[in-house]
Amino acid sequence: METKHNYETTDVALARLREMGYSVDFNVEFDEILADAENYQIDHLYRYEGESNPDDESTVYGISNSNNGKKGVFVAGNLSLIEGKKRDIILALEIKYKAGQQV
Repeated sequence: METKHNYETTDVALARLREMGYSVDFNVEFDEILADAENYQIDHLYRYEGESNPDDESTVYGISNSNNGKKGVFVAGNLSLIEGKKRDIILALEIKYKAGQQV
């Protein structure tokens, strides 16, 4: 499991993840995670906050499926603005990611 990276922008984080094989856009194909959430994990986590406005934030997740090896990215602004099951799953994956870092 990787630790947080200090990329300059969200675009740089996405490009680096793409270079590492994270090719699926889970913002578009989130149904795959919904159907099999217990087999997904966050491998990379990057948070970006705008310098002038803390509300101008984004989080880039590098997510993989431990069963089939599928890797992709999910980009979120403020998670509190995401509704329902999608938010719940991303938060659960992030908690699992943070717990794994403390081991």
